[in-house]
Amino acid sequence: MRILGVDPGTIITGYGIIDFDKNEINYIASGIIQIPATNEFGPRLKIIYDELYKIIKKYKPSEFALETAFYGKNVQSALKIGYARGVSLLVAVHNNLQIKEYSPREIKKSIVGKGSSSKEQVQYMIKKLCSIKKSKMKFDESDAIAVAICHAFKIKSNSNSKRSKNWKEFVESNPDKILEY
Repeated sequence: MRILGVDPGTIITGYGIIDFDKNEINYIASGIIQIPATNEFGPRLKIIYDELYKIIKKYKPSEFALETAFYGKNVQSALKIGYARGVSLLVAVHNNLQIKEYSPREIKKSIVGKGSSSKEQVQYMIKKLCSIKKSKMKFDESDAIAVAICHAFKIKSNSNSKRSKNWKEFVESNPDKILEY
């Protein structure tokens, strides 16, 4: 399956595309959508929508993973990120993609093993995991690849855990976990 990861922003939106097949991650492409800061807000959102639309049409992902908004000290910044997230979700919905969202902490933990990791640590691990040779990479780009990889790891962990429909099925499929007195 092909996964498009997005790190939404109103000045820079990062994107990363990976293939996830047979528990292997293959890097396909990544980059940033640079939005001119001088534009009015509506046209900036249109640029995000249009560019993500082109990326989706070109790479044909089936899954769309997005970083959730987090509330910092600036409410206005959080609202603006929310608009960028909304436009990103809209383009995914219009293209019938499966959508999942992950918190920044969850993404960092899945990539580096620690939810409080720095952007530099995440970028280093992304380059190692995907064998990326780019010497210069913006954090928005590496964060977007991290979102896509986090989603792949979640898919993998969900497929590894077999959920029983009821207790009888659980007991039958896990006889080693039953204690007899």
